[in-house]
Amino acid sequence: MTAPGDAAAPFDTIAIVGLGLIGGSIGLAIQRSLPTVTVRGYDADPAVRDTARRRGLTHGVADSMAEAVASADLVILCVPVRAMGAAAADMAGALRSHCIISDVGSCKASVAEAIGAALPGHTIIPAHPVAGTEHSGPDAGFAALFDNRWCILTPPEGADAGAVARLSALWSAMGATVELMDAEHHDLVLAVTSHVPHLIAYTIVGTASDLEEVTRGEVIKYSAGGFRDFTRIAASDPTMWRDVFLSNKQAVLEILQRLSEDLSAMQRAIRWGDGDALFERFSQTRAIRRSIIEEGQDDARPDFGRGDHASGRRGKDDAGDTPTR
Repeated sequence: MTAPGDAAAPFDTIAIVGLGLIGGSIGLAIQRSLPTVTVRGYDADPAVRDTARRRGLTHGVADSMAEAVASADLVILCVPVRAMGAAAADMAGALRSHCIISDVGSCKASVAEAIGAALPGHTIIPAHPVAGTEHSGPDAGFAALFDNRWCILTPPEGADAGAVARLSALWSAMGATVELMDAEHHDLVLAVTSHVPHLIAYTIVGTASDLEEVTRGEVIKYSAGGFRDFTRIAASDPTMWRDVFLSNKQAVLEILQRLSEDLSAMQRAIRWGDGDALFERFSQTRAIRRSIIEEGQDDARPDFGRGDHASGRRGKDDAGDTPTR
């Protein structure tokens, strides 16, 4: 329990539903930074629960949803985005009346609607920690995942300011920098910065695999840096990404249309030998890459800090978003 007057602990008991990469990392991050807070966990998969107990991802791992959330004053849903509504409905009867509900999904408008429909009358503050790796599952979590990363909160209009402040304090304590944003705007921003890039990665890796003139062995053997980065992104959890694209459909389709138009312009420049147009675009995108490094959102080293992951420490690379399993 939180010690009296302990301003560093905005909640007494937190329940985490879903103990994959993100849920497990939250449990470890809270234990690292807020040792007076009690953390309970639950996952629908018994094997995941066993691993979570072995690794100590939370103080206790319940065998039922009701047991996990019964004493919580905050529940964080860390399940695939299209499973949020069902998970919220499953715990409805066990929640305390003052319990705040949050999540970690990378789509916010559809998730907020689903959770709100399942839990009318509860305080719901959606959140999205923009962090992750290409790895998934309970063995992938680590306490430093959110250090120096953004966490975007998308409280609905008229949301309780105190609840927003408490959730913001929690994410700050876990190492994140918190930003508030409208849910629909969040979904458009993430479609540009994460969702469509993942779709491109999945597509180009699939295209290479399907080429009849190039064998699978050649694709693997002669992979250059760019293709290796695509395969890293495309290794992210398929269930999670299927749900993301179906849940953020309108924003993704809007960005894909813009991308298609830009690709057509590049195609014309190549066909007509317009080197100036190509150079101008490549210079522009190079400047953007430098800005990302200057903002501390990636690493300038050639291996993007991957060696840190290999040794069990947090590196700067990620899969661009939040694999939740």
